Amino acid sequence: MKFDPQKPDDEAQNKHHRRSIRLNGYDYSQAGAYFVTIVAWQREMLFGEIVGGEMQLNDFGEIVRDEWERTEIVRPNVELGEYIVMPNHVHGILIFIDDHVGATRRVAPTKTTLQPNSLGAVIGQFKSIVTKRINGLWNVSGRPVWQRNYYEHIIRNDREMDNIHRYIESNPSMWADDDENPNNIHDV
Repeated sequence: MKFDPQKPDDEAQNKHHRRSIRLNGYDYSQAGAYFVTIVAWQREMLFGEIVGGEMQLNDFGEIVRDEWERTEIVRPNVELGEYIVMPNHVHGILIFIDDHVGATRRVAPTKTTLQPNSLGAVIGQFKSIVTKRINGLWNVSGRPVWQRNYYEHIIRNDREMDNIHRYIESNPSMWADDDENPNNIHDV
């Protein structure tokens, strides 16, 4: 079935309209800390493997790591907290500082208007450049690397920051039980 954005009332078309998981009315460009999870397309194990409780990055994983670390270099309003590249996803803390000076140097192609210097713009730009670089290694264009959206949580206090920091740090050792691990079979 072809997607038609002009017919949201049509029951057959409604299944294509997702509700936003973002906090309604919240300004995601304001100073604050955000925990994000970005998942690979179809949870494909693209970025490496867990060996002995440690993440071993492959070439694609190194691209993800390099671009994540470059985030704070090319975006003066963003600092990095703890992060980990996992076999099929990335967890990280992005800290937005109250400094909107300068323009972003990388722009992801989007169909919607994102607020400049917002969390969505930063994640979109990150996903775009990683996809372009990985597709270059595959010698293709347009192959998806990431799922459409991302998970975010606004970190509200030091206790949350500490808990999330520990979660990210221990993520490789918990891979066997991770919800993103396709080999982890959940009891229903």
